[in-house]
Amino acid sequence: MIDKKFGIIGKPLSHSLSPMLHNYWFKKYGISGNYSLIEIELNEIEKIIEKIRNNVLHGINVTVPYKQAVIPFLDLMVGDAKKTSSVNTISLNKEGKVVGNNTDIYGFEQGFLNKLRNQNFKQNVVLVLGAGGVTASVIYALLNKKIEKIFVSNRTVEKAYEIKKKFPSIEILKWENIEAKAKDVDIIINTTSLGLAEGSDFKQEFKATKPNLVYYDIIYNPEETMMVKKFKKKNILTYNGLEMFIYQGQKSFSLWNEIDPEIDIELKKKIESNLK
Repeated sequence: MIDKKFGIIGKPLSHSLSPMLHNYWFKKYGISGNYSLIEIELNEIEKIIEKIRNNVLHGINVTVPYKQAVIPFLDLMVGDAKKTSSVNTISLNKEGKVVGNNTDIYGFEQGFLNKLRNQNFKQNVVLVLGAGGVTASVIYALLNKKIEKIFVSNRTVEKAYEIKKKFPSIEILKWENIEAKAKDVDIIINTTSLGLAEGSDFKQEFKATKPNLVYYDIIYNPEETMMVKKFKKKNILTYNGLEMFIYQGQKSFSLWNEIDPEIDIELKKKIESNLK
């Protein structure tokens, strides 16, 4: 008998390996639990939150495009969720309140930012592509590292200006200008869904860039998006979102189960072998 039920809500979810990650840890630590994909429409969010409130579901992760859409249905937000207005982890606390948290910042810091060894890190000029739910977490983490020059661009420019309301120091760049701007930046971070399997991709080529550019793609499945492949051919240092995904999952698991799960070699091999 499985006592605890968890899952991830979003759309689409065919690329998500979250069940593999969490079910591995349930088995490793002898927890009677199960984690599944819960692909829903926007109008089904409230119903899912009620399942948490009634202990039918014991916790969920939230991915695109619902990281902000879930907020009106929560009783409170804590920690990084409150600072970013972005929620990726939901649970019921001891007082029976539905709580929203954010483990994306931790994942981004551990999976990417802390890997960059640069004595003048705050001097980097960063271009963030996208203005979805995870973008605020990325910007917040960059500002925590004292990076002063952050450009944000989104296909729908109004969404970028919504981000600017929360982070006034960022500069908004029109989408049609990102290729020209690429030659002036040190780090490009893709937080859009462009590059997901069976989805749309970038039309830009990014031919002119600094030789020491770093490209980070929040997508982890496929392992190499078209843009990662293109930058690799130019000998540009690239990272995908796999480690961010694992670290944010680690923190979510810890919040739900009060166990800090190990990221071991067997788990990494299991995840990597299932990437497209």
